[in-house]
Amino acid sequence: MPVKIFMKTVFKTIVLIAGLFLTFSAFGYFFWYKPKFSNHTGKNAFVFTENNGKYNNEEMRRLKKKAVFARDYISEHGFNSKQCFLVDMRIPSGKNRFFVYDLEMDTIEIAGLVAHGSGITGNSETPVFSNIPNSNCTSLGKYKIGNSYNGKFGLAYKLYGLEHTNSKAFKRFVVLHAHGCVPNSEVYPLPICESWGCPTVSPDFLNALSSCIKESGAPILLWIYY
Repeated sequence: MPVKIFMKTVFKTIVLIAGLFLTFSAFGYFFWYKPKFSNHTGKNAFVFTENNGKYNNEEMRRLKKKAVFARDYISEHGFNSKQCFLVDMRIPSGKNRFFVYDLEMDTIEIAGLVAHGSGITGNSETPVFSNIPNSNCTSLGKYKIGNSYNGKFGLAYKLYGLEHTNSKAFKRFVVLHAHGCVPNSEVYPLPICESWGCPTVSPDFLNALSSCIKESGAPILLWIYY
C-alpha cells in the first residue's frame, strides 16, 4: 500500500510539473517573444463620421468649400463626377486628413492618415511646400491619378500635377503609395512619419483607395491644399 501511494504521489507531481512548464512556456512566448499578429483592416474601418467632434468648424468649412470648387473643375475636365480625393495639409499629420469625398451626396465617405514631405531639414510638423526637384517637399495643387504599378513600396499610383505649383510631380516621382510607418488609426497629438514629397498612406488605407480607383470609370481628382 505505501508503494502505491508513493507512485501516485510521484505521478501527480510529474503531471503538476509538466502543467507548470507548459504554462510558463506559453507565458514566456507571449510576453517575452511578443509575436506579431496580422491587424489588417477593411474599408469599413475608415468610414468617416462628421459628428465625431474631432474636426473644428473651420476645417469642415474648408473641406466643403474645396469640394464645391472641385465639382466645378471636374465637370470641365472630365474627371470622376461622383468622387474626389481631398487632402487638407493644414490638419496635423496625426489626424485623418485624406478624405474620399462623395460629390453627389456632399459627404465624406472614408478618411485616413497621410504623410507630408519632410523637406531638406526633416522632422517638421508644419509642412513646407515646393515644386522643386529633390526638395523632398509636398506640392500643393490638383493632381490626376494615373495608372497603378508595383514599385519600391509595392502598389503605387502615378500622379500628374495640373497646376504650376505641382507641375513637376511626375518628374519628381511623386506618387500615391503606402508605407508601414503610417498607422491605420489617428495618433494625434503625436505626428506620424514623413515622406520625400509623396502623399503616403497606410497599406490598408491604400487598399481602400485602390477600390475607389478601380471602380471609377473616369480619372479621379486628387487635390492637396493648405
